[in-house]
Amino acid sequence: MRILLQRVTRAAVRVEDEEIGSIGPGLLIFLGVTESDTKTEADWLAEKIAGLRIFSDEAGKMNLSVTDSGGSVLVVSQFTLYGDCRRGRRPGFDKAGPPALAEELYEYFKGKVASLGLTVASGRFAAHMEVELVNDGPVTFIIDSPEK
Repeated sequence: MRILLQRVTRAAVRVEDEEIGSIGPGLLIFLGVTESDTKTEADWLAEKIAGLRIFSDEAGKMNLSVTDSGGSVLVVSQFTLYGDCRRGRRPGFDKAGPPALAEELYEYFKGKVASLGLTVASGRFAAHMEVELVNDGPVTFIIDSPEK
């Protein structure tokens, strides 16, 4: 699994001009699934993001997690995180997980994050979405689950 994580002051996702998810301060997470991913990778990433110390403390140092700061999480499915642009002019998506697996793990990941005590909003799997965000910092990380 791969996530692109952004620390935000606010973020929202819309489908067909309807806002379906939004958060204030917290994390916007774009989640990509590859064909070999399992719930083990989802568990690892959920625990990683819940404890990742990327929010500022009183001294202005990145020393607090989203959990510590009372932030929320907006999770958006993003199969293009596994797009391969190394050859030609059109990305290849051979490494992206099949839709049934990707949707199962996307839903599982959201549930796992919520089970860790975080408020979770989300996009809609396989929908054309508009995502709006205000990146705080900017602070952006790409995190891959450990290799099997």
